[in-house]
Amino acid sequence: MQHLEERIAHLTRTVDELSDIVARQHDEIDRLARRVEMLMRREAERVAEGGGGVILGDERPPHY
Repeated sequence: MQHLEERIAHLTRTVDELSDIVARQHDEIDRLARRVEMLMRREAERVAEGGGGVILGDERPPHY
């Protein structure tokens, strides 16, 4: 019986630790999703303004 109680205590601790890890990952995923959204908006604005064209292999950059 004591062996089962020890096993349950260990499993409970493991579940609590995994729950904390999942919560931290959730927060990080939310933060990264907001950052990606911000970057997507910024890129859409840049494209809408007509800036930042693609330089092809034989084209000189605008500072030449």
